[in-house]
Parts: sequence; structure tokens; C-alpha cells
Amino acid sequence: MKNLAIFDLDNTLINTDSDHAWPQYLIKKGLVDAAETEAQNEKFYRDYQNGCLDIDAFLKFHLAPLARYSKEELAEFHREFMAEYIIPHISPMQRMLVQSHQMAGDETLVISSTNEFIITPVCRLFGITNIIGTQLETGPDGRYTGNYIGTPSLKEGKITRLNQWLAERGETLESYGKTYFYSDSKNDLPLLRLVDEPVAVNPDTELEKEAKEKGWPVLNFK
Repeated sequence: MKNLAIFDLDNTLINTDSDHAWPQYLIKKGLVDAAETEAQNEKFYRDYQNGCLDIDAFLKFHLAPLARYSKEELAEFHREFMAEYIIPHISPMQRMLVQSHQMAGDETLVISSTNEFIITPVCRLFGITNIIGTQLETGPDGRYTGNYIGTPSLKEGKITRLNQWLAERGETLESYGKTYFYSDSKNDLPLLRLVDEPVAVNPDTELEKEAKEKGWPVLNFK
């Protein structure tokens, strides 16, 4: 019976937050209003860190720029974004962590509250093809509409989306010998408490406290 290794992405497999970095890239490229975007981006990032993010308001802000460009244009933007804002923040140890599970024959999965457009190419850098992010609506013209569909994969939403993914495969968590989840954030405590092997990575204060109380492993890649 194989194991299932689940990873958060931001500040876990990468030593940055891709959700926070993407608006910074858009500002640098001159694609959005700099002052307004910077203010909103910082507010939402603080709210996320404090565990009080209004996910609907955040996604309305974050997804609006995607609707202005074709998927071909967005793909080119993403290549630039990854080269400057993501790849420099991946350590050899983070790559080795994923590889150790892959070499053991474990199923690997990323669950992130960040949207699919941003996370999918990043996950592929690690050879991970099972990817759950906030799902984006596509219009009849094939472009993103700026809206999301389904349940955002934030907090308990990660459990909802995980169970949906498992059901599509005809599985449950009990289909695996062991389930691991690696995360940096107190926002992920619902799923961390559910799996067999929770691991705190670059943990925030609240997660670090619970990890120490419960004897969970703590990894620091920064």
C-alpha cells in the first residue's frame, strides 16, 4: 500500500509566497496600478498571516488581472515571473524532500490556496502532477473570467478539495498506508490534524507552538 505525501506550496516547497509575489511582478511590469495594488496586496497578505483573510474579496482582487489577457500572454508573463520571483527561492533541500517521497514510490500532491494558474507550473518544477489550487472560471472565449469556481482550497476548504480529489480516484485517505502533510501555516492546521504524519515547514508562530506541543517534526529551509 503506497503512501500519500501532500505539500502546501507557499513558504513550504518555495521560500516565498507566490500569491503575494504575483502582484509584485505585475506592478514591476507596469500592468496594474502600483499604489493601489501594493496597498491591497499587503493588506490581504497580513490578513492571511493573521488567519482572517476574506477569501472572496481577496480572489476578486487577485484574479481580476487574469481576465485582461489571453492565456498565451499570461503564459509568457508566468515564465518571466517564475524565473525572477520563484526559482531563486527554491532550495536544494526542498527539491530533495519531494524527491525522497517520489523515490519511495509515494503519491505526491500539492494543495494550495493559491490559484491553479500560478501554482501549476511551479509544481511541475518538482515533478508533481497532482495539483489542487483554487479553480478558475474560463469563459466561452477560452480566457479567464476573473471568477473562481468550487470551494477555495483555504483552511477547511483544503479538506473538502482533498476529499473531492480522492473520490474522483475512487479512494479515501484509508486507501494509503500513511498520509503526510507539509505546511508552514496555522491556516493549514485542520488538514495537519487530519493526516497521519503532519510536518511543520518554516512554521509561523502558532503552527510552531502546536508542532512542539504535539511532537510534530519541524523543518526549516529558509
